[in-house]
Amino acid sequence: MTPLQIADIIGIISFALSGFLIAVHYKLDILGIFISSFLTALGGGIIRDTIANKTPYVFDANLPIMLVIGTLIFSLVFKLHKITNFEGKMAFVISDAIGLSSFAITGSLIAIESDFNFLGVLMLAFLTAVGGGTLRDILINKVPSILVSEFYGTVAIIVGIITYILHLFAQLNLFSLTLLFIFGVSLRLLAFYRKWNLPVL
Repeated sequence: MTPLQIADIIGIISFALSGFLIAVHYKLDILGIFISSFLTALGGGIIRDTIANKTPYVFDANLPIMLVIGTLIFSLVFKLHKITNFEGKMAFVISDAIGLSSFAITGSLIAIESDFNFLGVLMLAFLTAVGGGTLRDILINKVPSILVSEFYGTVAIIVGIITYILHLFAQLNLFSLTLLFIFGVSLRLLAFYRKWNLPVL
């Protein structure tokens, strides 16, 4: 299994969980919960693959949708929908941070494989990481996290920059990407709990 496949699996599971939690918070019905999880987990990857002129992963493999359904079943069995005050709960914060970092890495790797330039790598890292969550937030009439949340989209851009630098120095391997993944998750969690924000006008 390649680092890209590993990061994709981690991202899908994590974002499916965060999509489930936010859908429960907004009291969506069963279909709404599935759509929220599906969009959050797979929306960014569809945008990524479309821009890279690839058939979206979810359209030619059964694994992505199986991961989403499996995550939903897991969430229901362990009654994660009973969690209250979800924004302050570790489950949502951690799952969202893991998905953000994982998908920023997959976006960067796909961009590099497609011979995108530096800007292309950053854009694909950003869109892959935040695309699904943005589609979900628009659908439920919520201000997208990238516009208001602490250091959210910025983490994806930083991860994209580091991935590109690793590529330039021929250091893209499972070990370096694992360290980058841990760094991305840690940075997002630190920004959340320290309430780091970009300046506002």
